[in-house]
Amino acid sequence: MSETTDPAAQNDGPAPAPSREAVIDLLGLLALGELLAFERMVYDARLAPDLGRRAALSEAAVGEIRNYRLLADRLQELGADPGEAMAPFKEAFRSFDASTSPRDWLEALVKVYLGDAVADDFFRVVSAGLEERDRTLIETVLAETGASDLAAEEIRAAVEADATVTGRLSLWARRLVGEGINRAQGVAAANERLTGIIVGDGGTLDALLRRLTRAHQDRMKSVGLNN
Repeated sequence: MSETTDPAAQNDGPAPAPSREAVIDLLGLLALGELLAFERMVYDARLAPDLGRRAALSEAAVGEIRNYRLLADRLQELGADPGEAMAPFKEAFRSFDASTSPRDWLEALVKVYLGDAVADDFFRVVSAGLEERDRTLIETVLAETGASDLAAEEIRAAVEADATVTGRLSLWARRLVGEGINRAQGVAAANERLTGIIVGDGGTLDALLRRLTRAHQDRMKSVGLNN
């Protein structure tokens, strides 16, 4: 009598590594985020109340452009043009920035700390199924915390100094994350290869969005804001 094979058991192994094209899409998306984060921080530095803070945010932005360079170099190694790899995602970023333009220094910092963190969490999750080299590259890029640390320190100090800013910044933070999650959902849903990376490791887009929301709530608490 032949041995019966359980079909479900045959599918218990690790998911196949994403295709080269899927990796290019993911790295292109992250590269564009880093490039635009650099541009936005340099621009928003003009909102700083003094030259010291203006310089601090401008210096923190250097880490973003350094990360962009790492990603662009890897894209070229994969045979892709960085500009072409980023192009499909330009409208999503443009739409997000157009709807979340900060009015003052503190709103700019909340966007740095919380808005950008949604994107970072997204990449941490979806990079889990990549091969080691690309996974390590993304971990290296996301480990750059200069701008985030500066923003968190300034937000905490502002909340402690004036409790009246808590409500305003909390509302702003919820708006940022709502917009960010909507954009992430739209980008993933519109790109089959990115969706494939998400579900290829046994996850779902809905589960990813719930995870992003929980991480956001923890970050808000850490700087004294209300969910």
